[in-house]
Amino acid sequence: MSWFLAPQIPDVAVPPHAHIGPRVGLTVGKVLGKAVDRNRIKRRMKEALRRHVGLLPEGFDLIFHPRRNVLTMDFMQLEAEIVRILEQARLEASRAAKPPASPPPSS
Repeated sequence: MSWFLAPQIPDVAVPPHAHIGPRVGLTVGKVLGKAVDRNRIKRRMKEALRRHVGLLPEGFDLIFHPRRNVLTMDFMQLEAEIVRILEQARLEASRAAKPPASPPPSS
């Protein structure tokens, strides 16, 4: 399963004081099967994400691009994969949020 992490871009339609939490996107294209299969993939992914929503990185959008094996994968295995990705995304988000180290002062 591939995934992408993107910083949230401020939306002019949303008031500046409004808090926008982390967001998740699922891309399940027709190449993954008929509508029944695609919907089942989305339901399984949403349930695994719902159980671990606290691991989502703040201020970022996380986009998942599942593969067809999500249909036949054991749910516990899918959940473990989702947790692994969420932890990796949090680590990447914390690296991106840190300001770059300033160079040492010259003498």
